[in-house]
Amino acid sequence: MDSHHFLETALVFLVATVIAVPLTKRFRLGSVLGYLLAGIVIGPQELGLVSDTSGVATISEFGVVLMLFVIGLELSPQRLWVMRRQVFGTGLLQVLATSMVIGIAGYYLFGLSVNGAAIVGGSLALSSTAFGLQILAERKEAGSPYGRQAFAILLFQDLAAIPLIAAVPLLASASSKHGFDLLAVLRTIAAIVVVMVGGRYLLRPVFRFVAKADTVEVSTATALLVVMGTAWLMEKVGVSSTLGAFLAGVLLADSEYRHELESHIEPFKGLLLGLFFISVGMSMDITLLVSQPLKVALLVACLMLIKGALLWPLGRMVGGLDARDALRLAVLLACGGEFAFVVLKLAREQNVITTQQHGLQVLAITLSMALTPLLVALVGRVFGSKPKKTREFDTIVADSPRVIIAGYGRMGQIVARVLRAQNISFVALDHSVEQIDLVQRFGANNNIFYGDPARPEMLRAAQADQAEVFVLAVDDPEASLRTARVVRRMYPDVKVIARARNRQHAWRLMDLGVEMPVRETLYSSLKMTRQTLEALGLPAELAADRVERFRRHDAELLKRQYLVYDDDARIVQTTREALADLDQLYQADAEPEAKAERERPTGVTPNDEDVTR
Repeated sequence: MDSHHFLETALVFLVATVIAVPLTKRFRLGSVLGYLLAGIVIGPQELGLVSDTSGVATISEFGVVLMLFVIGLELSPQRLWVMRRQVFGTGLLQVLATSMVIGIAGYYLFGLSVNGAAIVGGSLALSSTAFGLQILAERKEAGSPYGRQAFAILLFQDLAAIPLIAAVPLLASASSKHGFDLLAVLRTIAAIVVVMVGGRYLLRPVFRFVAKADTVEVSTATALLVVMGTAWLMEKVGVSSTLGAFLAGVLLADSEYRHELESHIEPFKGLLLGLFFISVGMSMDITLLVSQPLKVALLVACLMLIKGALLWPLGRMVGGLDARDALRLAVLLACGGEFAFVVLKLAREQNVITTQQHGLQVLAITLSMALTPLLVALVGRVFGSKPKKTREFDTIVADSPRVIIAGYGRMGQIVARVLRAQNISFVALDHSVEQIDLVQRFGANNNIFYGDPARPEMLRAAQADQAEVFVLAVDDPEASLRTARVVRRMYPDVKVIARARNRQHAWRLMDLGVEMPVRETLYSSLKMTRQTLEALGLPAELAADRVERFRRHDAELLKRQYLVYDDDARIVQTTREALADLDQLYQADAEPEAKAERERPTGVTPNDEDVTR
């Protein structure tokens, strides 16, 4: 491929990606579908903008190799051990059951050979990791019960792809005229053992030697050397190079250099994955969709119905999900996956399946991936969001508390611990069932109750009229303001000490009569600034003085901006004026009078305790 043609091809790829991916993501169809559509449009069957298919295939192969390496790098053995029951329980059963059912259907209904049916069944049992995790992240359901179960199944599917990729050339040799090649099997096993054992004892010394050079380029080159070297070795013994790349990633998954490698490769990860999916889209035979629409629709329906029908009972019985979450799991993982493209491509190259069979299956996988976001959205709309765990408000038994704490999260707990150590009576209220349950696991907490602190009856039950101080430590700014309004209206004489998320939140609290709210990150930031100045060589006394000056200056600025906080122009103006004043203040430190100014009593000594919270 000459340089001019190469630049033209790269330009076409980038333009197609920039147009297609944002469009599909805007409609919540995922970036993977955007790459596939881009490949279809620029491919030889549509616009024909890319004609050098051999060059594209070479670049695509490199993208697949690196994609497998990155996936292997993320499969930490420690991560697998923590999730072993879910991964090797539901995940194993799903892959085995789905592979058998789809393989049998492929053999009897679609005329596949025995070896072809085994490969197709195993590849179609795999779901889209990119699609699944992306949908869970967009819907903020990755931490839900079905989200964790889906992640475990996808993790096992990634593991199952290793033997599946290795099996393709073995099954191809078994189906040839020479029959089963025992030497090829032994050669493959020996190569895997050499890679695993050699990599285990050689990679760390190599990376330790390279790390001493302290050069990013050399570290990246070393990672690529390991990937390409392992891939080349596996290819030499007749095994897929992608399997070698995957093994290289797994070998480095638990090394101390894993995060450094991820930081080097992460910028290329998205584009390399995109390049692979574009190449898949270019290889799709769209004419099959026109000439055999019923067959394609039957394939898509069979794929999604079989996988969904098997996933639902597995989620219910093995995963312990309720009926609603089991259905969500089935719909999310019913589509085909990225590894299926890799396996089917190898199967076609090894003549395990025909070109037409490959085209039909790639079409079915792509269409199933396109339907998945729509089906997930439909199920979510039909069932709605899962109702939150609810219970009746706790009955509060309190004896004239001096302090009421609203919100028992990170900040509220610290306040409560100090008050308890000082034998100061308090009542803590929190509106999160999960937070109260978590706290109660660590022992009896007789003065911590479940309830909404913004409800007047809860405040009466907590005897807020007897309290001297009301600590408003609620994490949600809107809930914090709602509680502050109720407290100021019902108990105007109670001193309110409120936590503020940011300056805007602080100003709105000040509107309600809360004097100088405590911004939750201010004092910890000042502490970090002081330590930074000291690490840069400033004397501890001077660093503490600089930080304290900034604190007082910022407190004055907060008060001044409070008067005009609804005027953006005035906010910008006062900020610029404050920066100029602060510069002049620090410049004065170079003058002879600076020492006397620093020694002047300030009323508040900036010691460690002052700037810790």
